[in-house]
Amino acid sequence: MTSVYYLDKKHSKPFSVTFDRKELGMLLSIYSQRVARGEWRDYAIDLLDDCAVFSIFRHAHETPLFAIIKAKGHKNRYDEFTVFNGQKRLTKSRNLPEALAVFDKQSHKLNH
Repeated sequence: MTSVYYLDKKHSKPFSVTFDRKELGMLLSIYSQRVARGEWRDYAIDLLDDCAVFSIFRHAHETPLFAIIKAKGHKNRYDEFTVFNGQKRLTKSRNLPEALAVFDKQSHKLNH
């Protein structure tokens, strides 16, 4: 006999940290610029219990080149954005545009 199981929504835990529409727009804008230059090729978004991660890849089968992490700050009072290159933390900021500025600086270094 077949059994039907109903998933109770009360027990499912919603993601506590996510990227909002504006943040996703900023992330995808920078991503598309680098794709157009041939630097990046793939991305992934992971929504974990305590943070949201936007990972950037040169090749899909490799580890991420960069990870932009959104997490709750001190006592959940504000959001923090941290940009990593592998294990190295490049920057940390309370606003995403400031955190993403690290890619402008990096691009400027490569061009000079």
